[in-house]
Amino acid sequence: MPPAAERPAAPSSGIARPDAADIAARLERLPMSGYQRRIFAIIASAWLVDQIDVALLTFLLGAIVAAFGLTPTEAGQLAAMTFAGQLVGNILAGTASDRFGRKAVFQVTMVVWGLASLAAAAAWSLPALMACRFLIGVGVGGEAPVAQAMVSEIVPARVRGKYIAILEGFWAVGYVLSGAISFFVLPYLGWRWAFVVVGLLSLVVLAVRRTMPESPRWLAEAGRTAEAESAMAAMERGVERATGRPLPPVAPSPVAPTAAATAASLPGPRLGAVATLFAPEYRLRTVMAFGLWFFALIGFFGLNSWIAVLLKERGFSIVGSVGFVTLITLGGIPGFAAAAALLERAGRKPTTALFLICAAAAAYLYGKAGAGTVLTVSGVAVTWLFVAGFVMQFFMFGMWSCLYAYTPELYPTRARATGAGFASAFGRIGAILGPMIVPVLVRDHGPAAAFQVGAGGFLIAALLVLTLGVETRGKVLEAVSH
Repeated sequence: MPPAAERPAAPSSGIARPDAADIAARLERLPMSGYQRRIFAIIASAWLVDQIDVALLTFLLGAIVAAFGLTPTEAGQLAAMTFAGQLVGNILAGTASDRFGRKAVFQVTMVVWGLASLAAAAAWSLPALMACRFLIGVGVGGEAPVAQAMVSEIVPARVRGKYIAILEGFWAVGYVLSGAISFFVLPYLGWRWAFVVVGLLSLVVLAVRRTMPESPRWLAEAGRTAEAESAMAAMERGVERATGRPLPPVAPSPVAPTAAATAASLPGPRLGAVATLFAPEYRLRTVMAFGLWFFALIGFFGLNSWIAVLLKERGFSIVGSVGFVTLITLGGIPGFAAAAALLERAGRKPTTALFLICAAAAAYLYGKAGAGTVLTVSGVAVTWLFVAGFVMQFFMFGMWSCLYAYTPELYPTRARATGAGFASAFGRIGAILGPMIVPVLVRDHGPAAAFQVGAGGFLIAALLVLTLGVETRGKVLEAVSH
């Protein structure tokens, strides 16, 4: 048998210019191989580095407050700027990705936040730093829906949830690495150099990212059939080389197109991506997704943006509080691994609800653990605070894996990134409100009240999933979407 590279293009379903159903059938029959894992690694590496940048403020906020003499209100506004930028990035990049393609938009987002991170290192005032954090948010927020869409479109349905959950797990790893960078850089070089380190990392990942292919599913849905065939054939050859075996035959189309789906895929005037989110067949999903992200993120960022500062107020040094938060964040790594396993075994809906409910309980207990007198850096009080914090991060980071695995599966290809982007944008509204609400709660009612409100947000999100959510586990994207 001649080498794969010398053979004709890998077999298709028998048509030279494939439609979306043909591309779906050919993608779904591919075994998971080193070829898809390489593409996944490219996306995940970018995801890792941009999450390091997002998390930096959690660990640097205490030092920045001291450097600029910020009031609690000003600190909250600074924290909120990242999320305001993410809101804009979610919407702009999500819709642009559905219109212009995944690859180009994915690359642009990294340029934006990488340069903004380098600029943040030179910020001379609070307004300048706020502007840089806003631009960092635009880039990072824009990357999220594109990464979700891309992974969901190249990975077969049988392992799709697992890989998107693993992708989100790099968020937890990035969070820990952000704490580690801050812990080692902050006491010796200051907070500005932490931004420099992350900005330089972005340049390395950008060079790697240029080899990422375009999504064949998106190309076919956009009517660019010749390019879809070329991209699909290249992927088939890549998988065949990686496995060293002939590809399995193409099964019949995994989903028979409905009248609505067929009309939606026709060229020319049609229902736009944004309008699709509110079409009758998607309306309840959209309400669920928007509410899920809003309440989950108001809880997560309301708490995490202020943990290091609250610890400092309870007796920890700036560096000590950063180290403590970094250690409890390690709980997020087994959390996302557990979520990845359960998403495929138990399903998207029950796993998402379970992690939200458990995150609510853990946040409530963490607030109780931190209540009382000023803490010392040793003793039973700190041990209990560590255990409660570790468990809280386990479920909160596992929750993130559920959000990112579930959301892109709710919408068709032509509106997938738009739907994920708008849902994320509603989450950023919650993320903006969270850091601004927490200092008021702490001032008026004590730290425990902030964690109680965060727990309430998680419970409302869980209720929305249980009442309005649909199950998508193991289903081909085209079958789930129509």
